[in-house]
Amino acid sequence: MPKVLLEDVELELTNLSKVLWPEDNITKADFINYYVQIAPVILPHLQDRPMVFTRYPDGIYGKAFYQKNVPDYAPEWLDTYRIHSDGQVTEYVLINDLSSLVWAANQGALELHPWLSRTTSLENPDFVIFDLDPMENTDFEDARKVALALRDLLEMEGLISFPKTSGSTGIQIYVPIARKYTYQQVREFAKLFCLAIEKTFPDITTTERSVSKREGKLYLDYLQNVKGKTIIAPYSPRPRKGAPVSCPITWEELEQGVTMDMFTIKNMPDRIREKGDIFEGVLTLEQNIDKWVKN
Repeated sequence: MPKVLLEDVELELTNLSKVLWPEDNITKADFINYYVQIAPVILPHLQDRPMVFTRYPDGIYGKAFYQKNVPDYAPEWLDTYRIHSDGQVTEYVLINDLSSLVWAANQGALELHPWLSRTTSLENPDFVIFDLDPMENTDFEDARKVALALRDLLEMEGLISFPKTSGSTGIQIYVPIARKYTYQQVREFAKLFCLAIEKTFPDITTTERSVSKREGKLYLDYLQNVKGKTIIAPYSPRPRKGAPVSCPITWEELEQGVTMDMFTIKNMPDRIREKGDIFEGVLTLEQNIDKWVKN
């Protein structure tokens, strides 16, 4: 088993020849190399956030499982953070450096799901999330149209937003905010805007939680804004044919038309070298939403 030295930490890498995406012949070594290449842009989005992994040790068609608690065999140097809730203690992994990122990749953690808040301000999320989630029979064009309408609505209220593909079927829109609002306040803010969009597009959108009652409409999910819930990280791959990535995009790109298969493990490093982290504003802008929330 090969060993590598990263940031004065020795890592033992295993099963590097295992094929994780069979149709695309992407091996575990390729996957780890992907994270090494994009580490400068993904790490700031993971910094100090409790992490939930979806692990696919046998590839995208093998058995998968979620992992919240740090495993017993984790190395001592790995940063972790304990959260007490309802009488239970969960010890989360923190991905704060390249060594931790490569360790996670070596565990077959194809998907990285960080919290919306950081350990330094756990009760106060960094951003509002609007998750536009199409049903199987929903046209992606509907999601694109609705995302652009939501952008326009936010802009009318003086708020800047940032879109990314989910890497699966939907679009996720981030509104960065000052870290002073509770999750309940953020959720109520998101609900207000989702209800406005639902009234504008009643034939194609819904805020109905029950899948059976959505009538095949695009789901406007404001309930992602809950403490402890996670969302797929920017630049994280997805376990789908083609090895798509949850990709930050510009509003101009969304206007011109994008598809879920445009952004993959294979072309993402080149895109980042060309454009840098176009999601950087999500981490630096601190917008106020005082007028929409109750104190």
